Formats: sequence, structure tokens, C-alpha cells
Amino acid sequence: MADPNATVAALQFENLKKTFKIGFRRKVVEAVRGISLTIEPGEVFGFLGPNGAGKTTTIKMLMGLIRPTEGAASIFGRPVTDPRVRRRVGFMPEQPYFYDYLKPRELLRFMGGLQGLTGAALDKEVDALIDMVGLGHARERTLRKFSKGMLQRAGIAQAFLGDPDLVILDEPLSGLDPIGRKEMKDVLLQAKARGKTLFFSSHILSDIEMICDRVAIINKGRLVRLGVTRDLLEEGATEVEIAAVTDRDDLEEALRGLGRIIERAGRYVRLMVPHADGARLVAKLVELGVEVRAVTPHTATLEDVFIKAASDGEGR
Repeated sequence: MADPNATVAALQFENLKKTFKIGFRRKVVEAVRGISLTIEPGEVFGFLGPNGAGKTTTIKMLMGLIRPTEGAASIFGRPVTDPRVRRRVGFMPEQPYFYDYLKPRELLRFMGGLQGLTGAALDKEVDALIDMVGLGHARERTLRKFSKGMLQRAGIAQAFLGDPDLVILDEPLSGLDPIGRKEMKDVLLQAKARGKTLFFSSHILSDIEMICDRVAIINKGRLVRLGVTRDLLEEGATEVEIAAVTDRDDLEEALRGLGRIIERAGRYVRLMVPHADGARLVAKLVELGVEVRAVTPHTATLEDVFIKAASDGEGR
């Protein structure tokens, strides 16, 4: 019997595959090769990969825009094509297209109408969303006069229309200047604080590192890394820095093969050692009568993890 208290996954992929036939000879291209993932309610999940890895194809299958060749995807326990669950989802494609003769308020009212929203409640939500994404100054300007970054803000606003439980965003921070990225990251973090589930792809890895609970990295259509963001960064740590105090002049000789001294000023010494040898070096320093003041792992950035995962063969 199913557990009545069990949490239904916000998103679930089960061996999701997609192949295309292209060109005159109908060459088969495997865009997505058996991805399985579970995203829990309330998670902020980063979906990463190099160009052509299959991110946008996967997102299109999630939104029911294309059908998977094999496997299945579900949203809150229902097929992605179920109209009942589609009402709980907000979406922003990688390259949103809007009628450029509309103004932001007209765009959002039109989108709201497609969702069955009407009247004063819709007008109130439209104005709140325009302010949320920082377009209050341009609410009466036509979209043809918007910059790329302003159109991205409009796209994010329409994705949150109707207060969806799950928001799927394909490259939402693309085209934004540093101020815009900071403001839109704040929007995403505020949505997370309200309990929303966010699933989005991005090439701006520093932003993913800052706001995502977990990340998946795909390459050539395959899942190559998956984990809690913090854990992946700690796994990627390559060296440990140790600050110590000693009067020994022969310290470098005594530590030969264990670590290297990168700075020495009087009695103060900074040493660097491979991450795996950090505990052994600290023990050796204590044995030599050296006072250890600090041990600092040099954690990897998500960019380091991404490049390694994308360069690996099958990955993990």
C-alpha cells in the first residue's frame, strides 16, 4: 500500500530519450539518452551542460512541446500532458517570442487570459509582476523598444503568472547585465522562500552555484553528474592550505614529499598540500612540534566541476 504521507515528486524523468532524424539521408541523432531524475517540491534545481548537450530538448519534452522517443516524464505525479497539472506550471523558453506591438501590461493580461484569469485580480497580479521584475518604468512602452535584458525580465514575469507551483526556465539569466542578474536571482530566491519548485538551465555557473540546492550536469544527452551543489564543490576541492607557527629552520626538509611551503615570514608559515593528504600533513606537523593555526580547503568552483564532468567519458 502506498504511503499516504509520501511526498509526490515535483518533477520526475524515467529513462527519458529523444532521437531525431535529420538531413536527406535521415541520419539518426540521439539528443537525449536515457536521463532519469527526481526533483522534490521546493527544490531549486540547476540543469547544466555544454551547448548541444540536450538541455533544451529535455525541457521541451517536459513541457509537452515534443514527445519522447522512449521513457516518460511526470509533474506532481501526473503525465506532463495532463491539463490539470499544466495549470501548476510556469514556463519561460530559451528564446521567448512576444508580439512586439504589445506593452508589458497587455502581454501579461493576454497570457493571463489564456490561463482563465480575468478582472481586477488579474490586473493586480500583472502590476505586481511588472514591479517584481523591475519593469515598472516601462509598463507603457511597447516590447519592440525593449532591450534583450528587458525582454528576459518580461519572460520571467509571465512564467510566474498565475502563481505556479513549479517554474521551468530555460536560460533565464541570459542577456542580463550584472545588476539585472542580481535582481532576477533575488526574484528566484524569493520564489524559493515561498516554497516554489524551480527547474532551470543556465550557462552562468556562478549564479547556479549561489542559488541551486542540487545540480545535474548532462553531456551528449547523458547524465554525467548529479548531487547537492555544496557536496559537488567539496568533492572538487584539490588542495588544503595550512597556516602554522614554528621556530624550526628545517621544516621544509622535514616535510619533504608531504607538502610545499608557499610563504614564510619569521615564525609564520603557510603550506599547501593535496586535499587527500591534508590530515596526514597536520599529524606530521603536530609530531614535529609545529603549532597549527588554521586548515583551509581550497574548494572548487562549479565551473571546475562542470568542466571536469563535461570532459569525462561516461561520468557518474
